[in-house]
This record gives sequence, C-alpha cells and structure tokens, in this order.
Amino acid sequence: MQTHYSNTHPTVLLTANQVHPKNWYPIPLILCRPWGKLPENVPCHPKLADFANCMKKKGRGMSIFVSTIDGDYHELAEDAKTACHQLEAYIEYKRCEGVAEIIVAPSMSEGFRSIVQTMGLGNLKPNIVVVRYPEIWRRENLTEIPSTFVSIINDCIIANKAVVIVKGLDEWPNEFQRQYGTIDLYWIVRDGGLMLLLSQLLLTKATFESCKIQVFCIAEEDTDAEELKTDVKKFLYDLRMHAEVIVVTMKSWESHVESSSSGAQPDDSQEAYTSAQRRISTYLSEMKETAQREGRPQMVDGKQVVVNEQKVDKFLYTMLKLNSTILRYSRMAAVVLVSLPPPPLNHPAYFYMEYMDLLVENVPRMLIVRGYRRDVVTFFT
Repeated sequence: MQTHYSNTHPTVLLTANQVHPKNWYPIPLILCRPWGKLPENVPCHPKLADFANCMKKKGRGMSIFVSTIDGDYHELAEDAKTACHQLEAYIEYKRCEGVAEIIVAPSMSEGFRSIVQTMGLGNLKPNIVVVRYPEIWRRENLTEIPSTFVSIINDCIIANKAVVIVKGLDEWPNEFQRQYGTIDLYWIVRDGGLMLLLSQLLLTKATFESCKIQVFCIAEEDTDAEELKTDVKKFLYDLRMHAEVIVVTMKSWESHVESSSSGAQPDDSQEAYTSAQRRISTYLSEMKETAQREGRPQMVDGKQVVVNEQKVDKFLYTMLKLNSTILRYSRMAAVVLVSLPPPPLNHPAYFYMEYMDLLVENVPRMLIVRGYRRDVVTFFT
C-alpha cells in the first residue's frame, strides 16, 4: 500500500496549481508534418528538433512530437504504429529529449483539435505549439492550407496554448552553425514576456551566444517615443535583461488614407500591397457571385462571413508597414521575433494568409509568437 502511494502521489501533484513564472519552462508540442509535403519516409522536418533544443531552459524541457494521418483509425492503426516508430527513431537520432505521438483523424484540423485538448498530464501538458509557416501554400496551390492554419491558431487560443510559428525553417542553424549580429524583437502586444524569454533562451545556446538583443517598440506618430522608450528600458532593467530599445513610429491607417487621397507617392513596397489587394478583390468577387447564384449568404468552409473591405485594407496596410519596418532595421538580423496577429473574426481564412504573407515577405528567418494568459517571466527569472 505504501509503495502504491509513493508511486501515485507525485503523479497527483502534477495536477496541482500552475507553476510560478520563475519555475516555468517551455514544453513544446511540435507538429511534424502539418502541410504534408515531406517524403513519405521522412517523419519530421530535419530542423524541427534543432529548434526544439533551442527552447530548453537550463537544460530542462521535454518536447512532444506529433503528427496526424488522415483517414479511418480502424484501417490505419498499423500505419500509425509504424509512423510512430519512425518518429521515435528520428527523435533519438537528433538527440532530442522528447516523445512521439501519431493521431489518426478524418482531417488535420480534427486531429490537432484532439491533440491540443488531451495531450499531456497536469503541469506536464504542452504549453507551446510549434508549427512551420506554410510558405508553400500559394506556390503549390494548396487551397486547404489557409483554413487548416487558421483553425490551428484559433484552437491554440481557445486551449490557452502559446504559439510559435517558424518561418524559414530550412535556414534554421544547427548546433555547429554560429550566428552573429542581432536577435530583433518587434514587441507589439503584451504576451506575458514569452518573446523576451525565447530570445534569452536563444542566447544560452552556442549557436546564438554571440548575438545581441534589440527590442523594437512600434508606436503611432503622435506617441511620446521617449517616454515609451524609458518605460520599456525600466521594465527590461527590472527583469535583468540586457537589450537595446528602439522606438519606431509608424503612420496610422487614418493618416495613410489621408495621404493617399492627397496624392502622396506610394512607398517601395506598394507593389506587394496592391497585388494582395487584387487577389483578395478577385476572391471576394467570386465569393459574392457564388452566393448570389445559389441564393444564400456569403459562406466559406461552411461558415457565414461578413467582409468589411475597409477593415481588410487596414489589415493589409498594417502588415505591409510592419514588414517594411522589419526589412529596414532587421534585414541582417540572425532571427526576427514578431507578435502573431490573431485571425480577425468573420474574415475568410484566405484573407488571413494574405495578411501573413505580407508580414513575412523577404524576411529569411522569423519566429511569429503569441503568448497566453499568464506571465512567463518575472524579476526572479
């Protein structure tokens, strides 16, 4: 009886209250093949384990590598076991502390929804979802990717999981490729300090230890830049984090509309903006024609959508200006971290992919980060 108690009591303690921020560390849930464009005998992108190792805090942290197989579980159970063995062999080969799980589900979206609800135990549940950015979706004409991508992000928000989307995974350095320059953070929304923590974790790895951190605060033109810079510097000082703080002012959407109506010259990135506008306009026209022909409201993926074209233009403009700022200040950065904008309500998933493509365009290596409803850094971190 005593032996049973001593074995089960530590497990029961895992369901205790959330850990204090000073004891918090990432437990990544890594989606190995979300877009299905790897060879059949390759269970996971080769660089995902390298990235997972970069997220360890003081050598601690277990990663959970998951993949989904589309189909019926009764028919594909043996295939799932084989795929799990392959994934376990990959994790062992990459010397990464982690476990492998394979889920059979009717679709990637349904499989991930099951994973995010059930994976893990108590405080050992994964707290960060890591996924590769779907750079191939337009080139390969994979029209199902936008809805799957948006579904994954929304499920993470509902399940209170942080999200890290890796853009430029093919160029992610391994443990022998030292990086120099800067790690640039574009801190736009409060994320509990996750972006700051990730940058510090990168610095603890030999690959990035020679880099410096720069924190960029995006402000509108009428903001007191010096006051904002002083506040952020004090916050970083209290956290004992060393970083250069740079405040960048960005023209607001209202000012952009006024300057456009007054005949102001567009900037160099206007071509990408107008191309995205043109594609969205074509998509919207086709959606309206289909709705009128079938005598029903505008629907996408079985859901009714209400499109405010001015809000669409505002999202496009915001992503464009942020991308222009990143290219201006961080073109040579070792890695750029930027806040993940949540998918707007009632906007088609295709529109969100257009917004995101504008944000990441021409940035070789980027981490798009969304925190969750708790702090992960403290004065004692």
